[in-house]
Amino acid sequence: MSIITLITDFGTADGYVGAMKGVILSLAPDVTLVDISHSVPSQDVRHAARVLAAAAPFFPSGTIHVAVVDPGVGSARRGIALQTPSAVFVGPDNGLFTAFVGQRIACVALTNSETHRRPVSVTFHGRDVFAPVAAHLANGLPLGELGPPVEDPLTWVSPQLQRLPDGRVRAEIVYVDHFGNLVTNVRQGERGGLDELRVVIGGESLVLRRTYADVASGALLALFGSDGYLEVAVRDGSAAEQLGLGVGTTVDVWGWENALDDLALGASAVDDR
Repeated sequence: MSIITLITDFGTADGYVGAMKGVILSLAPDVTLVDISHSVPSQDVRHAARVLAAAAPFFPSGTIHVAVVDPGVGSARRGIALQTPSAVFVGPDNGLFTAFVGQRIACVALTNSETHRRPVSVTFHGRDVFAPVAAHLANGLPLGELGPPVEDPLTWVSPQLQRLPDGRVRAEIVYVDHFGNLVTNVRQGERGGLDELRVVIGGESLVLRRTYADVASGALLALFGSDGYLEVAVRDGSAAEQLGLGVGTTVDVWGWENALDDLALGASAVDDR
């Protein structure tokens, strides 16, 4: 039984997600549909890419992931299907699949109109292009029949960590989750041993903690979250609200020189999977 997942910024108050599901189930009635998220902030492609990167690795091999956060719908931007050894990703070619482009074994443009719903709305390719394409793939259609190869799927360059002369490493908030946790582009290495790290953000200096319960309710803390990235949080609260900070905020990390082998310099939470 094939699995198709859905990520959109459509919300659930309207019929948009339901229409996509109806198209898929009409063509592939035995498919299993999984909603990853429909609460991506409107037109926030990078947020959607982060959600996809966090969830997709945990699905069974062969899963088809449909992601539709598409501010360029109806423009010259391509629709693509990108295949990796473990999954297929279907959606607009706007950087949504940055995390997986390096793993691709094939990528095609969605130009075969026989795999689209007719007529195709210029404002709703989620329903009329991406949903039916995913259903056809679930039914066994080879990727190559969707359209010609794409050699240059769109990606973006994510924020890089900077080593400063005084020993600090300057990082950046790249994602704010539902709880208001401020997630950075600092990734934990394999060995740990990072107790001496100190994190400075918004005028606050924080030592590294192991878990949220290590501080009192309402207190700020820094820790490595479940995906291995350094984050700033508030126990029983929102760091984003308490500090008034968000994506793009700089974060300074001290004590790096004692843990250089245990931290990964360079890639962000989107690039690094």
